[in-house]
Amino acid sequence: MKRKTKLIHGGISTDPATGAVSFPIYQVSTYKQEGVGVHKGYEYSRTGNPTRFALEELIKDLEGGQAGFAFGSGMAAMTAVMMLFNSGDHVILTDDVYGGSFRVMTKVLNRLGIDSTFVDTSNLKEISAAIKPNTRAIHLETPTNPLLKITDIKEVTKLAKEHGLLTIVDNTFSTPYWQNPIELGADIVLHSATKYLGGHSDVVAGLAVVNSKKLAEDLHFVQNSTGGVLGPQDSWLLIRGIKTLGIRMEETEKNTAAIVDFLQGHQAVKKVFYPGLETHPNHAIAKKQVRGFGGMVSFDVGSAENADKLLSKIHYFTLAESLGAVESLISVPARMTHASIPAERRAELGITDGLVRISVGLEDVEDLIDDLTQALE
Repeated sequence: MKRKTKLIHGGISTDPATGAVSFPIYQVSTYKQEGVGVHKGYEYSRTGNPTRFALEELIKDLEGGQAGFAFGSGMAAMTAVMMLFNSGDHVILTDDVYGGSFRVMTKVLNRLGIDSTFVDTSNLKEISAAIKPNTRAIHLETPTNPLLKITDIKEVTKLAKEHGLLTIVDNTFSTPYWQNPIELGADIVLHSATKYLGGHSDVVAGLAVVNSKKLAEDLHFVQNSTGGVLGPQDSWLLIRGIKTLGIRMEETEKNTAAIVDFLQGHQAVKKVFYPGLETHPNHAIAKKQVRGFGGMVSFDVGSAENADKLLSKIHYFTLAESLGAVESLISVPARMTHASIPAERRAELGITDGLVRISVGLEDVEDLIDDLTQALE
């Protein structure tokens, strides 16, 4: 099955009970049992819901894993995965990771005894140096948020297996349409499905896919025990959004290429961060492991003052948190998505006050470039 076909016909694409071609919303909390423990596969919707299961089967098929899991948010999905570990365990993470991921590791999970170290995972030597006797996993963002660094997933998974570690990949930016980490050796894939998978700024959700029956059993136990599950209405919205993922990602890719070319030539832009550029330090790795470079671009305009001037004049780019929607979004990571990271740490990473991040949408690209032109000038 080709990729666009799988988006529509993967998982459970029709309702076996009625033949409905749009899988129904099973708005139900509990299920009739014929006898104690004798049921039709469902007993309580925290444990399992038909609409959520249809979504979980779909993302499982798209990522090529053993099982899929749907949560109430991307952070709920990440937290559940981290609950596979025990107090005293250690996890290595990408250094310019999403601010919420940094926050949960350093402000919440650390209180439960889960230790973390943040390194430049595009550098294998840095990962190797960070491995401790109690290390249990390597968590990657690739491309990273917001500097769009690329990590060689295949090489990291090879290193992880040598040390008996799990490899976890946040695949939010690339989506399964452009990148499949499990095919490259990863054990667990995470998504903030709020972003490209939903695609319409109308749902908050998180997804996880695992590559083994043991991980499937363990993660289901955590999901059922802690209860951060996605509701049936949001599960249905996500299934609907995923059906158009392919055409949205392809159109976004075209728009982004034109915008990157424009930004590269503008005198007000100090630097452009985009893995599709041949000048990007990890371009060769990106070209090897992805089928498309995506719709996320960061660029530096030199100062917070310049960034604010840009934001005050923009029309078609919506100033908002999040990304991956049909509408183009713009943000200043240092004061928005990554504000929870200390200022000195942001400075070390290169997340400057003048760094602007855009999520390119589906508007006419001429309008988007015209908008950036007048705002930058």
